[in-house]
Amino acid sequence: MTTEIKNKRASFDYFLSNHLVAGIVLYGTEIKSIREGKASLADTYCIFIGNELWIKNMQISAYRLGTFYNHDVKRDRKLLLNKRELRKFQRATKETGFTVIPLRIFIADNGYAKVEIALARGKKAYDKRQTLKENDARREMREIRSL
Repeated sequence: MTTEIKNKRASFDYFLSNHLVAGIVLYGTEIKSIREGKASLADTYCIFIGNELWIKNMQISAYRLGTFYNHDVKRDRKLLLNKRELRKFQRATKETGFTVIPLRIFIADNGYAKVEIALARGKKAYDKRQTLKENDARREMREIRSL
């Protein structure tokens, strides 16, 4: 069983580019909750504090078997990237309109939790309408092919 938690609104709200996979610093009860699928990336974003990238507003529910060692549900979590990747993203976010958005959390083959992040630029309302039209057209084409 593979655990994968997606940010479903990301591709609708943003133009995405430059995808990267980063490690994430977690407590023991947090990784257990992620393995159960009890996390959410809704309204989540990344921010630079100093020369480190932190993920904000990510909700990982309290572990059901945790005692007083349970974690804070919405605490800030540090992302693990090498210096070159951090500098590249930091330069891009200093440009107007760019931000770093987490797209999905998954458990890698080695058992560690990873976060896929991407540089994102916000879409305007007319861009979102165009995306909806394209998705409807694709759906109709699939329905026609299946007949």
